[in-house]
Amino acid sequence: MSESYEQSYLYRLRHSAAHLMAQAVTELYPGAKLAIGPPIENGFYYDIDFPEPLKEEDLPKIEAKMKELSKLDQRIERTEVSRVEAKALILDDSIPSMGGAVAEYKLQLLDAIPAGETISFYNQQRTDREGKLHRFLDLCRGPHVDTTKEIKNYKLMSLAGAYWRGDVKNKQLTRIYGTAFETPEELEAHLHMLEEAAKRDHRKLGKELGLFMFSARVGTGLPLWLPKGATLRMVMTDFLQKEQVKRGYEPVVTPQIASIRLYEKSGHIITFKDKLFPFMEDEEKETYILKPMNCPFHIEIYQSQMRSYRELPVRYAEFGTVHRYEQSGEVTGILRARGFTQDDAHLFVRPDQLLEEFIGVVELTKVVLQKLGLTDFKVRVGTKDPNSDKYVGHDDNWALATKAIEDACKQMGMEYFISPGDAAFYGPKLDLIIKDALGRDWQMGTVQVDYNLPERFELEYTGEDSKPHRPIMIHRAPFGSLERMIGLLTEQYAGAFPFWLSPVQISVLAIADRHNDAAMALADKLRDVIYDTRNLRVTVDDRRETLGKKIREAQLQKTPYMLILGDRGLEEGTIGVRSREDGDLGEMTVEEFLDSLGA
Repeated sequence: MSESYEQSYLYRLRHSAAHLMAQAVTELYPGAKLAIGPPIENGFYYDIDFPEPLKEEDLPKIEAKMKELSKLDQRIERTEVSRVEAKALILDDSIPSMGGAVAEYKLQLLDAIPAGETISFYNQQRTDREGKLHRFLDLCRGPHVDTTKEIKNYKLMSLAGAYWRGDVKNKQLTRIYGTAFETPEELEAHLHMLEEAAKRDHRKLGKELGLFMFSARVGTGLPLWLPKGATLRMVMTDFLQKEQVKRGYEPVVTPQIASIRLYEKSGHIITFKDKLFPFMEDEEKETYILKPMNCPFHIEIYQSQMRSYRELPVRYAEFGTVHRYEQSGEVTGILRARGFTQDDAHLFVRPDQLLEEFIGVVELTKVVLQKLGLTDFKVRVGTKDPNSDKYVGHDDNWALATKAIEDACKQMGMEYFISPGDAAFYGPKLDLIIKDALGRDWQMGTVQVDYNLPERFELEYTGEDSKPHRPIMIHRAPFGSLERMIGLLTEQYAGAFPFWLSPVQISVLAIADRHNDAAMALADKLRDVIYDTRNLRVTVDDRRETLGKKIREAQLQKTPYMLILGDRGLEEGTIGVRSREDGDLGEMTVEEFLDSLGA
């Protein structure tokens, strides 16, 4: 088995870099209160309560202090202590990172350590030229590298706000993000990737290309889709709906709110409580919540009538909009929003159909990703964490569901890795982890096997033996959500979507006012042409601007083709064709152009 990130030297290096940064902060900003500082996927962060607000321009000063401390080659030593000793250390005023004045968060962390669990501190210290001892101590389970000298290739990246323990009722702390690598080449490559990512940022491109917007009056994490973005959504939903119809899916539509009783029955009210928006009561004292997911509604539709074994599998599909509470600091454009639309489907199958149907769902997901140009992916099987109590259902059901997913992977010849703790609360799942053009991983399409919700809702079908039997559910969402997928695609293609997906595929550019009527007529003719199940999407630029400016603006809008119409075209029955990628393609007839598209 390959080494996990948590077991790697890089993980320890980044954890130690977080401590080195915290040491620098306590020496530069006396009175700063340290909270937590873990390594994360691409770096590390530390949440700190500063006496005065920290600014982005302060980060180089902290970096310089880190460099100074790193060169001192301080040993990083672990000490295990009793709870009484730990409290005494946290309250020790002689240690700048500890002491009564700054101990608030560390005392709470100490109280949260379960009885009987090992309590450990990590110590970094040095003696200056005057013989004075400087000591940095932090409550931490580790692990870390051996000395600060190993921490050489790092960069402090940004600041953010973070509520203590993720609770908006608590104080907002300052989160300092950083990254660290083993070699300077790896750090340089990462920083270059971040520069490229900034150019491709979907929030920047979404605004420039007129895809979506946000409004403070509407609220955080609630996108407003503009005409081009709405068109992009329709193209994607049309494509998936066509594929679903071919595979026997039936459309359903469900409401945006539901009685709390539905989610009490499903178990979401307990396991998903921190993601639910505030409850509402009607005049009859019935409590309602905004829909956080679609599956309980589809279960109700299935349960509305008795089913025969001959009717299964039943496949319900819905582009269902849901709302989930995300902290404002976690909201990231449309990649992580509070309102989003899932391409959700739920299949109700007999046990003898489970393997075939699961494979069919995975194959559909692969077709979707292939169409979108996302062909570099790995397969993760999320299983139950045996040490967690967040899951529902019997262990036997979990074992059966997990085996079904692994059997399907083996039958399809797909390599996969197991990730304990990444299961949904009702069942294990298969996730497709996409690698984008910049080498970043994204968890997108997901397929889940669920024995437990059918049991909680007492779902049945009449078997061939005329006795009641329980179906198994498959949950699936190839896009994951339209918002997240469009955000990924925007960054993957840097806004230059493939022709079939582009909100505007062709822009007709009239050279002068006298060509406007002909340009409009050409656009109307092109709009009648079907390409990839939809009519061609065409705009006309008839403004009184130079042709050069019209071409530049069409290029900035990432329009795949520009058709230029002037006197020559009117006389000879041709159009000048420009490609977004290849530039001037010369004069063509309309028919020749359409043939080149395959339309």
